[in-house]
Amino acid sequence: MPNPIPGLVIRYSYLWLSEHEVGQEEGRKDRPCAIVLSAKTEAGRTVVIVVPVTHTPPAKDSVSIEIPSTTKQRLGLDDERSWIIVSEANRFFWPGPDIRPSRNGDMSTVAYGELPANLFRKLRATFVDA
Repeated sequence: MPNPIPGLVIRYSYLWLSEHEVGQEEGRKDRPCAIVLSAKTEAGRTVVIVVPVTHTPPAKDSVSIEIPSTTKQRLGLDDERSWIIVSEANRFFWPGPDIRPSRNGDMSTVAYGELPANLFRKLRATFVDA
């Protein structure tokens, strides 16, 4: 299991706000998500905040950042256009039950890799402003 460092892209069962509002407790789809924040609580537990990656073009009222195709290639993601949605997020204790391996239960495969520093700085600044 990797350390949950900011900028790391993981496979996660993301629960959209719209799903939560109708009573769902678990995301319907495992997807790449970027860790925006990772911090220790006073009790020593690690709290992580992630934002989702989606192929769906962002709604007019959402805040998003398109992922460059070169970054998607390096992370091993598909060739379709994708956006990091910055206007909503999930928070959980690391490691959480919604982290998903990409290969047959091998928890060492939960991470795709790290965002480039310049893209992460833009993500962090946009998240803080959202």
